[in-house]
Amino acid sequence: MPPSPHIGIIGAGISGLRCADILIQNGARVTILEARDRIGGRVHQSTVGDYKVDLGPNWIHGAGENPIMTIAEETGSVMYDPEGEEHVSYSRDGHLINDEVNAKVQDFVWTTIAEAFKYSNLHGESIPAEQSLFDFFRERVQQTKFSDKEKQHSLDACRLWGAYVGDQVDRQSLKFFRLEECVDGSNFVVASTYKRILEHVAKTATAEADIRLNEPVTIIKAPPRNNESRTHKITVSTATGTNYDFDEVVITCPLGWLKQNTSAFTPALPPRLEQAINNISYGRLEKVYVTFPHAFWQTDNTGTLTKTPSPIFAQFLNPSYAPHPEHIEWNQECLSLASLPEPHAHPTLLFYTYGDGGAEIINRISHLSPSSLEYRDTLIETLQPFYSRLPGYSAENPDCVPVALLATQWQKDVYAGNGSYCNFQVGVQEADVDVEVLRSGDGIGPVRGLWFAGEHTAPFVALGTTTGAFWSGERVARLICRGVEIGEVGEIGVKDDSLPSAGSVLI
Repeated sequence: MPPSPHIGIIGAGISGLRCADILIQNGARVTILEARDRIGGRVHQSTVGDYKVDLGPNWIHGAGENPIMTIAEETGSVMYDPEGEEHVSYSRDGHLINDEVNAKVQDFVWTTIAEAFKYSNLHGESIPAEQSLFDFFRERVQQTKFSDKEKQHSLDACRLWGAYVGDQVDRQSLKFFRLEECVDGSNFVVASTYKRILEHVAKTATAEADIRLNEPVTIIKAPPRNNESRTHKITVSTATGTNYDFDEVVITCPLGWLKQNTSAFTPALPPRLEQAINNISYGRLEKVYVTFPHAFWQTDNTGTLTKTPSPIFAQFLNPSYAPHPEHIEWNQECLSLASLPEPHAHPTLLFYTYGDGGAEIINRISHLSPSSLEYRDTLIETLQPFYSRLPGYSAENPDCVPVALLATQWQKDVYAGNGSYCNFQVGVQEADVDVEVLRSGDGIGPVRGLWFAGEHTAPFVALGTTTGAFWSGERVARLICRGVEIGEVGEIGVKDDSLPSAGSVLI
């Protein structure tokens, strides 16, 4: 290898940017190939009305030993912990569930989630691959002394765990539910958006890397080589017809992109690596922002601020009052952004939608311009049955008429892999081993100079998160530095660069 190896990074998301940071600090020359016209990947902001919002992640999951939380604090990003805030739920017929029953339901949901994590950890080897998380919910609710109505509310509320995994809970593997468990600590909304966090992570790369935007990768050619010969180059071709030669290449493309583009690799990837790529599932989480002139749910019908706490979360359980295809789960959940700390509060409801329901909503609008009247009317028609249930709503009140709407469409985004992030569906047999294979690239890094990073290669406690993407990029950079013998790698990067086993943490 030359004194300053030339490392190519495919993808300028959190993983690729962090990888570039460590490599550059250790003396490597770095070129980043990014398909989009911007950096950040799925960490991206847009506007709804006059307000800046996150289209990708807008939470930090786990405030324990979490580098993203540390960066948020260092950059003055404003955080908000909604735990303990007012939480309301509406029954199938659209009526508000009383506080006592709702508290009982929510306690059941979170207690059962904790039990499911524990059960999956202790009995994963013996749990049938086809057993779902929802099967576990049904079994547990039958063990309670709840009334039939309370049991129904509880199961309906449990279905909204789909907003955490990006798909229906009857598709979530109980066997590998343990892999969905996140870093310990509270979960925070990034009230000021991820903008400053992204800028911080990207600082070194934007200053010192050669970042090539609008360069979708089409071919990655890495002829087989042995460990003693490091003279050949890896050639990466892009849709613009440009070829790039690198000494090592880090692929940070989303799992969904890998699923659809394994043919881009020449020679083919090892069979076990392709199998792992195909085995792990990919979520379908979407966000819909609905902005109003004022936060009517914080006022009474006269427009006066209410003395009682306004709901920060609202759940709409299996609604019979909202028209939708009969075969599609139509639960909805929204977060009030009016409760964020000033000056970041704004009169917006953020709806989280997932799975088949999310796909149905996005399919209704994907062919429409976001500035069109039809786009607006379609989203209002879809969501009005829900926000009209909130306190303070009146059809005659102009404050209850949306002034701006915006929906994410990750399922239509080829560079995002037509989805959101990795998860673990029923039927998967060796998800933990599959993640290990993805993380290691089945050994082709040291042999062929191809390395894999991204949220799908993260430590188990950070799969599917920005924290996991950050750690994965950092880890691969250290491995490359060690392999090509550059930099003081012992003082830079993660504490432990070994491949973590099931249940362990790489930090």
